Parts: sequence; C-alpha cells; structure tokens
Amino acid sequence: MENKNYSAVYRIIHWAIAISMLLLLVTIFLRLTWMNRNNVAEIIRDYLATTDQSLSDDQLITLAKQIRQPMWIWHIYIGYVLAGLFSIRFILPFFGEMKFQNPFDRKIEFKEKFQYWAYIVFYICIAISLVTGLFMELGSKDLKRPMEEIHVLSLYYLIPFIVIHLCGVLLAEFADQQGIVSRIVGGMKKR
Repeated sequence: MENKNYSAVYRIIHWAIAISMLLLLVTIFLRLTWMNRNNVAEIIRDYLATTDQSLSDDQLITLAKQIRQPMWIWHIYIGYVLAGLFSIRFILPFFGEMKFQNPFDRKIEFKEKFQYWAYIVFYICIAISLVTGLFMELGSKDLKRPMEEIHVLSLYYLIPFIVIHLCGVLLAEFADQQGIVSRIVGGMKKR
C-alpha cells in the first residue's frame, strides 16, 4: 500500500469534520444522559423542595427544556458547519484534492476495498444525517417528525465508524503505513 502525503487542505478539512462530528456527539451524549430533560427536571424539583416551592411536572419539563436549549442550539450550529464542510469535501476532488477512491477497482486489495466501502457508507450516513437535520430546521413542519426519526436512526453509524476508523489507523500505523498519524496531523512525509 502506498504511503500518502496529506496536503494542508486535506488535513484541515479532515480535522474540521472530525472535530465537528465529535462536538455533535457530545451534544447528543449530554442530551441523552446528564442533560436529559427528566434528569434536569428532577434536579430542579429537588432544589425547589428545599425552598418550600413547587412546580407541576409539565412546568418542570418545560423549564428543563429551556435550560438545555442553548446546548441544543449549538448542536444545530455545528450541524450547519458540518454541512458546509461536507459540501467543501465533495467539491475538493474537482480541484485535485481529497479524491474519492473506486472500490470496484480490481487492482486493489480486499483491505483497501473494505476501507473505500466503509467511507462510502460513512458519507451516505452523514448525508442522510445532514439532510434530515436541515429539513427539520428549515423544511416543512409537517415532515419534522418523520425527518427526526430518520435523523436519529442515521446517527447510529457514528460510533461504529469512529471505532473502525481508529482501529484501521492504528493497524496501518503499526503495519504497512508507518507514520500515517504524523502525516495526517503534520503533513510530514515518512523518511
């Protein structure tokens, strides 16, 4: 397998997409765990009990949603950034940067075919996530619920892809692509 040297444009887009996706993952993780509306409502209920005040369950849930709303707004903003970065990622091959590899090429090994197919599936899943997310924000309110269901389902690719990607990078680093990590970080060619 050929050792690639990654251009500055490639590295910037790669890391910007990676950071955006990790930030989106953090907002999802927080929403599902500590910042879950029921957890936040319970914290408010416990605090109000110490002050001899109370709110109805509906009021507590409404307040909890308002407390976590700024975090969710960041999720939306980062989604817009990712949509822009993803668009740039698909425009760059026309300028000779970040070319797509053909998984149907008979000259490549199984490992490379697997890698290329993994990226194709990854890009399709990102596209579904981004399109449904944009539709939820900018599209018809009548379709918001079905788009949200697809959006949530399409995000289940992210954790497995991150694990497969990191395992693949580590395998490559310690096998036939020594220096791949330093090249994607600093652009240095293997000596």
